[in-house]
Amino acid sequence: MAHILKLPTFNDESGVLTVVEKHLPFEVKRFYYIYNVNGKRGGHRHKKTTQALISLGGSCEVYVNNGESEEIFVLDSPEKCLILETKDWHTMDKFAKNTTLLVFASEYYDVNDYIDKPY
Repeated sequence: MAHILKLPTFNDESGVLTVVEKHLPFEVKRFYYIYNVNGKRGGHRHKKTTQALISLGGSCEVYVNNGESEEIFVLDSPEKCLILETKDWHTMDKFAKNTTLLVFASEYYDVNDYIDKPY
């Protein structure tokens, strides 16, 4: 099931630094970001791809259904990283204004990797 990974974060008088490398449970092959969202995103799961989602600013809700249980995760801090397993059918919604959602993926884009039908 999807879960939140708290990323190591360091604060000092010059600012805040959050570290991602060596903390994700997969090798990153692709990354992209989503912003200026006007509705629901996602609506799929994957055959092979594991993902990590981080809200760099703003917030959103991620609904996850793995076929056995459902949960809603709130991404509202760059320290929170939501790990989505292949079986996690998900949607992203309720984006606050100026939200940027960064996504790391374990696989390169492949249209055949997507399963659009919910459980």
